Amino acid sequence: MVQIPNPPTPASAALPRAVPTSADVARLAGVSRATVSYVLNNAEAVRISEPTRRRVHDAARELGYVPHAAARSLRAGHSRMVLMPAPAFPVGPVYSQFVNDLQVALGRLDYTVVQYGTVGVHDDEAARAWAELRPVAVLVPGSGLGPRGVAVLKRSGARAVITLGPESVEGAHALLMDHDVVGHSAGAHLFDRGRRRIGVVVPREPGLGAFSAPRLAGVRAALRGTDATVTELPLAHDEGAAARLAAGWRDLGLDAVFTYNDEYAMLLMRALDDVGVRIPEETAVVGADNLMLGRLLRPRLTTVHLDLPPGRELAELVDRAVRDPAAAPEAHKVLGASVVQRESS
Repeated sequence: MVQIPNPPTPASAALPRAVPTSADVARLAGVSRATVSYVLNNAEAVRISEPTRRRVHDAARELGYVPHAAARSLRAGHSRMVLMPAPAFPVGPVYSQFVNDLQVALGRLDYTVVQYGTVGVHDDEAARAWAELRPVAVLVPGSGLGPRGVAVLKRSGARAVITLGPESVEGAHALLMDHDVVGHSAGAHLFDRGRRRIGVVVPREPGLGAFSAPRLAGVRAALRGTDATVTELPLAHDEGAAARLAAGWRDLGLDAVFTYNDEYAMLLMRALDDVGVRIPEETAVVGADNLMLGRLLRPRLTTVHLDLPPGRELAELVDRAVRDPAAAPEAHKVLGASVVQRESS
């Protein structure tokens, strides 16, 4: 039996180097371990000179040293993780930008933002899944979290639970995003432009009802007591569905439509153009979200601009709540709306 000798182990495949520690960084930078900790944890209570900070950061980069999040959490008595469950509804560019700004702002306050999938878990079951990660704060988009879920999160160590939706939840801070103001702005604008037979697109896509229902209610509220009528128009975000709606458009007798958002506006405007319906002469169109693509349409799209708070303000709310978990929950209305007039209405 011939034995084949093992090939020699190249130097590059030798045992991995030991994980660098804060002591290694301290030796290379010529400072104490305490100074390394103060610098890398952005401690504000201790004054460290700028040259010393640079030496510590340079040494950490050279060694590939990264602070141990779990150890830092043990020292602080809590983590620095802010959990953001992924929304169970389709999100557009406006919401995505809002979340990105918030993540950047929280990062500047030394928090780590983690997004968590929600597939297969709901309500209090979801809260238990989030609690397993032991976040210091949880930002919950939409509706569905109840008081029991808030209690589960707080018992697991979450110092702040913040909801982003149409209503407050007992025990949680609330950023109130009531979308009726969006529909109200669109309805009032169309009425002021002389339109009296107004359609409102209601998306068929799952998860959007929490936004489309209050937008429809807002249009109705704006036109209540007038001679205007409102027609609900269920519509899937699909070219075929838009074509079918457009084919019978003149039979509906509408002279205006609020399309829920700019994406549905683009879909419907193309379908109306295909069947020869002139915009705005026969039908005025108003979208929402003020997307750049709406300015590229012909005619340019009139839209409702959504005013959301800067990420910095929400990050500061998270930080206040983490620092003072016993404080009474705050509630803030954070969604404003204004019409941007263009050629489609």
